[in-house]
Amino acid sequence: MSGAHPAGPIAEAFEEHRARLTAVAYRVLGSHADADDAVQEAWLRLSRQDAGAIHNLGGWLTTVVGRISLDLLRSGRTRRTVPLDDRLTAPARQGDVIDLADPTDPTDLADLAVTIDSNPAPEDLVALGESIGLALLTVLDSLRPDERLAFVLHDVFAVPHGETGAILGKSADATKMLTSRARRKVRAAQHPASARRRQREVVQAFLAAARDGRFEQLLQVLHPEVKFTVHSPNGRFVTLGATEVATRARVAGSAARGHTVTVNGWPGVVSWSEDGTPLSLLAFTVADGRITGITALIDPARLALMDLPHPV
Repeated sequence: MSGAHPAGPIAEAFEEHRARLTAVAYRVLGSHADADDAVQEAWLRLSRQDAGAIHNLGGWLTTVVGRISLDLLRSGRTRRTVPLDDRLTAPARQGDVIDLADPTDPTDLADLAVTIDSNPAPEDLVALGESIGLALLTVLDSLRPDERLAFVLHDVFAVPHGETGAILGKSADATKMLTSRARRKVRAAQHPASARRRQREVVQAFLAAARDGRFEQLLQVLHPEVKFTVHSPNGRFVTLGATEVATRARVAGSAARGHTVTVNGWPGVVSWSEDGTPLSLLAFTVADGRITGITALIDPARLALMDLPHPV
């Protein structure tokens, strides 16, 4: 349903709930395409209903999208991830979004999803899911379908246990226990906030040293076997080793004045020109206080077609 805008009073009411429905479906399914399909199916089902008999349209639509998403998860029909290297050689499509398929290694980019670190506008909170970041999508993959749906609906979108239970075919008490179990799994898998702050500090130290050309400081924050991958208009180039990466850190240094973002839980930076054109996207992995991997995307044509967040 992406890009489709049905007309009429019922459609207008549906459009008011579209952003929230898409956010619910995306967090349950982990795929923009699958989320669009689930919302499209919800619209088709609504169009066949007597809308006047629906007393709570938002609740009805959430229930429908939840059930569709749950069916997709249980059937295993969600879409597989396509490696970025394949997508860089394939024709680009308007609205393409990049994601980290493996959040432990940004050189294995697949469907990149990037969130700006600054405070989002109120309307963005609905689209992003106010209390869940894209980094949790990897964690949610470890949950059973019913756990994932229960956690997303209750802890992210504040849907009461009774309503979630109706979707799952469980009692409110059983759903509450299911949500609690999922919450414990999520908390156990999340990086501590202090660790995330430390990762960001390491990246900022690297960017500052790269910007000022301080070679020794670069070596201090780079792992001896760091891997630096650059995706440019001329192809993909890989540099290995702290000394080699430090001598080629100009690309990263140019991002020092960019905007910090989070790439599936890892630090990143997006740089923009004065006219709003994206210049570069960097993603970093950090372990034990040192940068172990850097991926830079500096292909203007590819960046222009990506759904990168721009600070307000």
